[in-house]
Amino acid sequence: MQNSNENTHIPHILVVDDELSMRELLELMMEREGYKVSCAESGNKAIELIEKTDFDLLLCDIRLGDITGLDVLRAAKKQNQDTVVIMISAYATAETAVEAMNDGAYDYLPKPFDKDELKHTIANALDLKTTKQEKKILDNKFKKTLHFGIIIGNSPKMMHIYGMIEQVAKTTTNILITGESGTGKELIAKAINEQSDRRDKPFVVINCGGIPETLIESELLGYKKGAFTGATQDKKGLFEIADKGTVFLDEIGELSIQLQVKLLRVVQDKVFKAVGGSEDISVDIRIISATNKNLEDEVIAGKFREDLFYRLNVIEIKVPPLRERKGDIRALCQHFLDKYSREMGKEVTRISSYAIDLLNKYDFPGNIRELENLLERSVALSSTNILLPESLTLSIHKRRWIEGIRNRRFDLNEVPHGVFLDSIMEEIESAYLKKALECTDGNISRAAEQLGISFRSMRYRLNKLKIEK
Repeated sequence: MQNSNENTHIPHILVVDDELSMRELLELMMEREGYKVSCAESGNKAIELIEKTDFDLLLCDIRLGDITGLDVLRAAKKQNQDTVVIMISAYATAETAVEAMNDGAYDYLPKPFDKDELKHTIANALDLKTTKQEKKILDNKFKKTLHFGIIIGNSPKMMHIYGMIEQVAKTTTNILITGESGTGKELIAKAINEQSDRRDKPFVVINCGGIPETLIESELLGYKKGAFTGATQDKKGLFEIADKGTVFLDEIGELSIQLQVKLLRVVQDKVFKAVGGSEDISVDIRIISATNKNLEDEVIAGKFREDLFYRLNVIEIKVPPLRERKGDIRALCQHFLDKYSREMGKEVTRISSYAIDLLNKYDFPGNIRELENLLERSVALSSTNILLPESLTLSIHKRRWIEGIRNRRFDLNEVPHGVFLDSIMEEIESAYLKKALECTDGNISRAAEQLGISFRSMRYRLNKLKIEK
């Protein structure tokens, strides 16, 4: 609800729609949110009002009885460039939506729209109205999401990680970074190195799962001439190359037990022998490791040495999956849009907030790597400079979600015998609400963020389904 204090400006919204029922619905909805609302039943009436009144935001249907919503949009922008315009339509094509956004519309929403998504879009649009140049504020917001120059996101869990990075960067303590595949563990390691006193020294990345078992020992430790067939000269190993710097052991859980024994000495004493060599080589290296496995379970299963685990895991940094930091999705999308637009020589500059809402509803099992892949593919296939929901390759993701629901609990063979659809939908909704609360330790605000809905909508749904915190 907007603050109605007399010192606070109450946004004035103009609703333009030729359907009486839609005007009344939107008027009631916006007034309940605390906005001042005016209505126009035609495009010409809207332009007449625009010329007399300075509206903060226009909510305008694209199809009107006399002129088009695009005409109203252009008239509003001609009158005042700062007026925010959101287009809505049951008949809008991607081309029409892009044309509207290129003419200055903030976004477009297809009918039927989700009420909470519309409220969320309007609130965001009005927040951006405080400056004359929307792109400038987006750029400023984006810059604020960059941490250590490379990591994106301001969600609470990421802010905790930034604090840990600053705490441990100046030390020489061994660090274990854990998290699901695709969460950005290497970026965390690079950020630690960039904040450390070793930033100007070598930073050597070793993918323990990407080097063949027969080569990894000689790659890590180096070898002497004649140590094996093909060893025609001495070669330094990666540990020696990293002397005075930092070694990042990615996928550390993939190392064999035999190599774990040799690594233990390096980690413990910073000393090793090259393959075929007899002399000890001493190095000054800081070791950061990463894994998507649960190494404690690997220790119990006898697949990872317990002594090595405790040497590597002096400090653990747990990187959250993307589904637990969905507030960062918009900034991540903008980053990948900019990146792949430059690489492909295209000008895909924006992503619709409605498209962001759709992304917020997906769990991204592949995490940031999957989001990046999705954005790269969408930029490559986009024929417009704005990514709309239709531009996103979401069909695969939808199929995964649908199959997941079906395989868990529903048998569609029951339909001919009669089912209660409302009950089924309530069961699904209740399951997701409870899971979100479980994942956020009962924090309603964070649970709402995970589900891509407003706090108010979350409270309403919990009350409706009689779910206690």
